[in-house]
Amino acid sequence: MELQTAFETRRSIRHYDAEKKVTKEQVETLIKAASLAPSWKNTQTSRYYCVLSEDKVAEFSQKCLPEFNQKNSAGAGALIVTTFVKGLVGFDNDGNPVNEAGDGWGYYDLGLQNENLLLKATELGLDTLVMGIRDGEAIREMLNIPETENVVAVIAVGYKAKEANMPKRKEVEEIAKFF
Repeated sequence: MELQTAFETRRSIRHYDAEKKVTKEQVETLIKAASLAPSWKNTQTSRYYCVLSEDKVAEFSQKCLPEFNQKNSAGAGALIVTTFVKGLVGFDNDGNPVNEAGDGWGYYDLGLQNENLLLKATELGLDTLVMGIRDGEAIREMLNIPETENVVAVIAVGYKAKEANMPKRKEVEEIAKFF
């Protein structure tokens, strides 16, 4: 698949076909693609917690997602929690922020990796939904995520049960300034 095609066809899917399963090998391929994204001084602080078994996906959904995201991700074959290790990117060797963004660079790096994951999923014929509204502490407890990591998002991965339309996008003139 051409990269431009992936840009144009990737959608946030909220209806999954529960009959179609996602394999561990497919998720490993997604994580490998994610890991190829750049990171602050090559620190590679992004982490992935992959919930694959049908029972665990159901338990995770019930304990860690609000009702609307439980519904939005129902039928997805995998849920991937994305985190990053705190305090390592955006800081000098003495632990001082190098600019006003500070630990925000961890979110930035994770976002780059997550986009790689989403585009690779599209290339493989998988569909995704990034969910930022979740119970971070319940996730931390259920998956034994250390306090040294920020829990950021949950990505549902599966096969769409119905098509989703592309929402209208702003024109370049609305989002960019050229000097």
